[in-house]
Parts: sequence; C-alpha cells; structure tokens
Amino acid sequence: MCKNHGVAYVRPGEVEVREIDYPKLALGNRKCDHGVILKIVSTNICGSDQHMVRGRTTAPEGLILGHEITGLVIEAGRDVEFIKVGDLVSVPFNIACGRCRNCKEGKTGICLNVNPARPGAAYGYVDMGGWVGGQAEYVMVPYADFNLLRFPDADQAMEKIRDLTLLSDIFPTGFHGAVTAGVGPGTIVYVAGAGPVGLACAASCHLLGAAVVIVGDMIPERLEQARSFGCETIDLRQETPLDEAIAQIVGVPEVDCAVDCVGFEARGHGADAGREMPATVLNSVMDITRAGGSIGIPGLYVTGDPGAVDEAAKIGSLSIRLGLGWAKSHSFHTGQCPVMKYHRQLMNAILYDKVQIAKAVNVQIISLQQSVQGYKDFDGGAAKKFVIDPHGMIPN
Repeated sequence: MCKNHGVAYVRPGEVEVREIDYPKLALGNRKCDHGVILKIVSTNICGSDQHMVRGRTTAPEGLILGHEITGLVIEAGRDVEFIKVGDLVSVPFNIACGRCRNCKEGKTGICLNVNPARPGAAYGYVDMGGWVGGQAEYVMVPYADFNLLRFPDADQAMEKIRDLTLLSDIFPTGFHGAVTAGVGPGTIVYVAGAGPVGLACAASCHLLGAAVVIVGDMIPERLEQARSFGCETIDLRQETPLDEAIAQIVGVPEVDCAVDCVGFEARGHGADAGREMPATVLNSVMDITRAGGSIGIPGLYVTGDPGAVDEAAKIGSLSIRLGLGWAKSHSFHTGQCPVMKYHRQLMNAILYDKVQIAKAVNVQIISLQQSVQGYKDFDGGAAKKFVIDPHGMIPN
C-alpha cells in the first residue's frame, strides 16, 4: 500500500506535514464508484487557507488542508466513463454532484448534495463538508466525470503546468470577480488587494480588455508585482484618500467597476492601515465605483470568525454602507466562484499563449516539506503564489 502525507492544521499559526491515510474510493462506509484517486502533481497554498491557519475560523485540529489540486488519475471507480487512468486533470475546488438543481444551472459552487451543513463544498476547508484536502501526495475526487477537466495533451500540459495549476481556483476566481464586476473592453477597474487572487483578477481584467487596471494594496512587493504586468497601483498606507488617488491616475475620482479581492480580514487605509476594519474594502469600493457600476466580491467573508474585532463581526455582521450602494444603483455579486463555468476557456487561453498567469502571480514551486515555511512566508506578505510539488514532477 502506498503511503500518503498531507499538510495538517495544528493550531493557530502552525501547520505540519503528517502521514495520513491513503485515499480509498469510498464515502464513509460505502463505495464511491463515481470517484478517482489522483497522484497529485501540484497543489497550491491559497489565501483562504491562511484564514484557517491564522485561527480566524472554526477549523478543527488535524484538518488536511488544500483545495487547489492538479493530478494524474491512477485509479478510477467502476462508474467513471470518460476520465481514464493516466489522464492529467485539473480539479475544481468546488465539489459538485452534477445532479442537483444548482449544479444543473451551472451554480457548482453551491451544490446541494455534497455538504450536509449548507450548500457548497470544497476539499480541505472548514465547514465545507469534511472532505480531505489536497495538499498531499494522493487524494480522492468524487463525481469525477462531472468535476474533472482533462488536459488534452499531457506533455504539453506539463510544459505549462505552472500556469495550468492555477485553474483549480485562483485564476477562475480572479476572472469571476472581474466578470461579475462587469469588466470589458475599455473599462476602468479598481482591484482591491494584490495577493494572488487580486493579481489573477488584474491579469483577467487585461484579458477581458480593460483600458486601465488599478490595484490597491499595502505591501510594496505586491504592488511592484502588479506593476510588472501593466497595472497602475495605489499604496493604501498613504494618507491620500482613495478617490483622490484614483483621480491622479485617470483624471476623475471614480472607476467603472471594482473587485474586492481582500475579504473579511481587511485593514483600514492611511492612518488606519495597521488596524483591522473588516468593512473597509466594501465601503471604499462603493465610494469609488460610478453610479450604475458593478462590484465583484470574490474576497472571502465568513459566518464564523472567532478572532474578529467585535462581536458582530464574529458572525459576519459588518458595518456596510448599503445605503450608499443602493443610492448609486450598484450591483453586487458575492460567493464562491463556480470554477467549471470558466476553467475550460481559461485553459485554452493558457495553452494558446493568450495569458501568462503564472508570471503575473509569481508562481514559486516548493516541496511538500517546504510547505510549512511556505505558509509562514505567505502570511508575511510574500509576493508569490506557492505551488507544492509533492512528487518532484514539475520540470525546472
């Protein structure tokens, strides 16, 4: 029997690599004939993982982390018809049955059947169904025919694996934020946050034809990374109000649309940059988005935050100026990205050299054992997207 190792959440601020069970084609006590077992080629550290590791969720000790998975099929259940052993595949972080009302409507981020607690499930994430995460050597994926995206040529895919590994979450999530904000040819867009999702969103805005992409953040290295592929940037530590900073770039104090790629651990701007203010981004994007504009919100917001700054925020209740958004007829789009809505098209954009997403988010390959340090570096604000290569399969 093959051994397996995975990255486990231990306690706030601490993860470790543990020996874990080798996956089985099973769901509890019954067989999972619609599933496959993957030998993981690449699995990424996500900003969403950091929320758990910081102790900002109710994640239990021992949770195996990781929902961004690319792998090689090494075993397939009896009922898997179209995915074959030997296929190299991308795994959407949403686990979806393909059978429920929401899945049939393309809303795979809120499948009704794969999480007994609430709609929507994901690998290795708190309150998302208890599925074992993919920051490991091997993992089981259910409903394989529906969920998996097979790369048409494995050799070609391995040459572009640094880009293709981002199809499981970060690239579609950034793209989803841009699409739901209404980014299109000639638009001026503000992206809040220059972490990996913010950078992926900014690159997506360029792909969608935006005229100007402005990225705001507080970490100089991340702003420099955004500038490296043609973004304008705003250092939110400075005292200049956001609308004035935008006017200095485009001549008017507003944008056509905005995307919140920060989420519930947001900090204030200017003099408040060192203080957590969870509604800051939502309020600021309403302020600078033109009347009739749209706001995409792929940034994560939770219903349980034990480390929140006040009692209201602990249950996801924030002081949002909804009246401002209502008065300006803003459209808001929240929730997890339905990865399957976008991943095939984005795969083609990568394979046909229309986008260099790994370069935009600054992918760095690390080993499974290096993941512990990777979490520390990411939490320190590194302008990198850490991709774990458990088996040493990614070419230099």
